[in-house]
Parts: sequence; C-alpha cells; structure tokens
Amino acid sequence: MVLESRYLEETVEEIQSRINMTHAALTELKVSSLTLEGLEKEKKGTELFVPIGGGSYVKAKLETSKTVVVGVGADVAVEKTLKEAKEDLETRIGELEKTREGLGQQLNQVFGRIQQNRTMMEEFTAKLRKEGEKQSGVRQAKKGS
Repeated sequence: MVLESRYLEETVEEIQSRINMTHAALTELKVSSLTLEGLEKEKKGTELFVPIGGGSYVKAKLETSKTVVVGVGADVAVEKTLKEAKEDLETRIGELEKTREGLGQQLNQVFGRIQQNRTMMEEFTAKLRKEGEKQSGVRQAKKGS
C-alpha cells in the first residue's frame, strides 16, 4: 500500500504538470484568437507592434489582414485566410479544453484512490492498536475524567 501511495502521489504531480502545460497552451491560443479578432478590424498600412519574444517588439506596417501564417506543428506553418485561422484556433482551443477536463477527471480519480488508501491505513492502524492493547493488558487512559 505504501508503494501504491508513492505511485499515486507521483501520478498526481504528473497530471498537475500536464494540466499546467495545457493551461499555458490554452492561454496562448486564446491570446492568438483575440489578436486575430483585433487584426480583422485594422486597415492596410496600420502600424503594429509585433512580438518577437522575450517581451520585445518590432514596429511593422500591416500589408494585409486577409491572410495569416499559422503554425500547424513540428515547426511547420501554412498561410490561411483569417477566417480559416480563427476556425483552426477555435478547434484547437476546444480540443485542449476537452483534454484539460479529462485530466481534471483523472486527477479527481487519483485523489479518490489516495483517500481510500488513507482510510484503509487508518483502519489498519486502529486495528493494530486495539490488538496491541489486548495483548499487553494495558488500556489507554480516558481523557477528561
């Protein structure tokens, strides 16, 4: 039971790590979605600050808001219409939200199993204590008398 408890604690840590990564990816996708919505309203020639990483930006002029370049994984990006890009982001957001929900359910199941193990250990400890009292003939003093 002790080994299982350690395994379950490690599982909790792994699931929580995956939930954190999923949350970070969701946040990034939602920011991208909001950015596309804002970009949709801008006109050609509008000056923008484009993030280049590390909290740094470069000033650029918008050439077109009809198409954007979208990452599709494995360092591959493709050009899509703004509408296609927004739909793609919404699909990915939906998938990640389902993943986060599933991870939350797994976490709850593991917490439930941990609680079952604790209850069993407490019952086992209480039983051992009682058996020890019977064998020694010594009873525990009552409190408050």
